[in-house]
Amino acid sequence: MPLVHISLRAGKSETYRQAIFDGLYRAMHETFNVPEDDQFMTITEHDAANFRYSSSYLGVTRSDDLVYIQITANNTRTVEQKKVLFQRIAELFGENPGIRPQDVFVNIVEVAKENWSLGNGLAQYA
Repeated sequence: MPLVHISLRAGKSETYRQAIFDGLYRAMHETFNVPEDDQFMTITEHDAANFRYSSSYLGVTRSDDLVYIQITANNTRTVEQKKVLFQRIAELFGENPGIRPQDVFVNIVEVAKENWSLGNGLAQYA
């Protein structure tokens, strides 16, 4: 049950943003054991004054097409699963909507299962 927040520079088309949603869900479904129809994602767009990044940190050459992805998920995945997820996201984003791998920035925040309420005031995983 990941919860995903995506941030990018303003001005991309709806088709572009939907391709990000679709590619990200596909990558999580294929590599991260995310169930069918488990899609809880938001995109936030920022103007240039409110979107800062390093264009060369750790030797990665980033551009204004940078996309930040923060995935909050249960702390049940292995390091190998995370590596495969990162690679798959970059591959799929390269195919559609055409984002360079250097512009795909992913962060996973892991939480215990009891930290979720998916509705009705219940702790479904506790």
